[in-house]
Amino acid sequence: MQAVIRPVFLVMRCCVCLFTQSLQCSPSKMAAGESNSRSSCLNLSNSGALGNLPPSNSAHSSPASNGGVVVAAGGMNRGAGNANPRTGPENGGGGAESAVRSTPSAHNPPRQSVCPSGATSGAASNMTATPSSSSSTSSSSSASSDASAAVASLPSSPASVLVYREPVYNWQATKSTVKERFAFLFNNEVLSDVHFLVGKGMGVQRIPAHRFALAVGSAVFDAMFNGGMATTSTEIELPDVEPAAFLALLKFLYSDEVQIGPETVMTTLYSAKKYAVPALEAHCVEFLKKNLRADNAFMLLTQARLFDEPQLASLCLENIDKNTADALAAEGFTDVDLDTLVAVLERDTLGLREVRLFGAAVRWAEAEAQRQQLQPTPENKRRVLGKALSLIRFPLMTIEEFAAGPAQSGILTDREVVSLFLHFTVNPKPHVEFIDRPRCCLRGKECSITRFSQVESRWGYSGTSDRIRFSVNRRIFVVGFGLYGSIHGPTDYQVNIQIIHTDSNTVLGQNDTGFSCDGTASTFRVMFKEPVEILPSVNYIACATLKGPDSHYGTKGMRKVTHEAPATGTKTCFTFCYAAGNNNGTSVEDGQIPEVIFYT
Repeated sequence: MQAVIRPVFLVMRCCVCLFTQSLQCSPSKMAAGESNSRSSCLNLSNSGALGNLPPSNSAHSSPASNGGVVVAAGGMNRGAGNANPRTGPENGGGGAESAVRSTPSAHNPPRQSVCPSGATSGAASNMTATPSSSSSTSSSSSASSDASAAVASLPSSPASVLVYREPVYNWQATKSTVKERFAFLFNNEVLSDVHFLVGKGMGVQRIPAHRFALAVGSAVFDAMFNGGMATTSTEIELPDVEPAAFLALLKFLYSDEVQIGPETVMTTLYSAKKYAVPALEAHCVEFLKKNLRADNAFMLLTQARLFDEPQLASLCLENIDKNTADALAAEGFTDVDLDTLVAVLERDTLGLREVRLFGAAVRWAEAEAQRQQLQPTPENKRRVLGKALSLIRFPLMTIEEFAAGPAQSGILTDREVVSLFLHFTVNPKPHVEFIDRPRCCLRGKECSITRFSQVESRWGYSGTSDRIRFSVNRRIFVVGFGLYGSIHGPTDYQVNIQIIHTDSNTVLGQNDTGFSCDGTASTFRVMFKEPVEILPSVNYIACATLKGPDSHYGTKGMRKVTHEAPATGTKTCFTFCYAAGNNNGTSVEDGQIPEVIFYT
């Protein structure tokens, strides 16, 4: 009996001595979860092969705090054959997961044993190897297979001292909040019950995760693990997801922390949408909003349309409206798809002359022809432009701009070139297949004021301009006039409209065009090709020269007309005065130019 008790007593005494020594050596009494695992006070100068263990096969190493200290001397290698060489949770072995689940309660603390030479190695199967204290690398909680191989290969010299590291006991006690505890589990083998193989080819990463944590944060993961067709696999392949983006997604699900940057924001947005995490999606969109610039507006617009982000797409389009020239000059412009190009050319608010928009469209067509492995001939450029070509508003160009550029490009057919030249030079203007509605690079609601209270008949024209002087109390942009039409039924008029700076007699904006009227007393819109900026308290002259039959005219005119914005209550006050010189009889009280159309 004594022969049995004595060795057991010696083992217990060694265990108590080691445990006491470890408490004396650590001021914090080696609290579980402490990150500085290299503070062990044991002499590890002869740590043997474990001091140079190869890295774990796990995709990521868990923190160094995942281990307690266990020392084995001498003949520990003799029992190594009993250790389970694979201890990861997916193999049901004695790895981090099983060890943590089986930890004793606070009333029954864990056993940290010193195994003398010849001791059995049953405990070895639940131990994980750790580097020596001189190593700065954190130990992986899935490194038990490496540890088993290392133990089996050690010499039986009684002088060798081996260090084993068990999974952290009571790590939960060092985390005061649920957020901290879940954050600790992020990308950690501890308690993990599923692994994701993320990426393609040589870039695949094996990432540990926890079904419960994922199901709590994502309806897609919930259906994947708990739905009617839930997977039972412990390894799930995600070849369409970037590892960095998937880790950013998991980081958010485990800790609410957002880790995105310019290189990962789009792939993270894709992951957030794929796994239905709208909060992370909103963070990605907000990041893109803050980093939206003219040189990346087209690229982000393409992505916003691809990911169905209408708010981001709207912001990109507004940025392109404000900075059209810079956006079209950016490298990313020629890389957009045809639908994105069409979405931009359809807009009435682009701030660029039409001839430059045509030049940008030709650059895009050259790049697209190259992508489709086509020769950049005029025919192929027209082919790849497709419906985008019809959105170029050739009638808004001057005849000189059209003749020098589009007419000689070969992209337009001969019939289209002839009809456009006729549109520029004859009256009545023939129908053309291209939009002649002016673009206005202004946002907001269009406004207009009417300066007459009553409409009468007849007002004649003999080549003289109708003119009226005006000023405003705040900065606005005039985009056109409303004019009266014929008293003889439907008629076409040829008209030239201008805004002239009174003091310098400079023409600030003009358009030589035409309009059709229906014979009623209504006004008919005639627009400038570009908005004309009007500054407060400066005198301007509105001028219209009509060629056509007698028209209606306005009477009982007002000297001051105020427009109040319904939404904001902002008031824009126009003051009208007589324009000296030949004005065809138009004055404050009577005449033409009854309406001014503008934006604030």
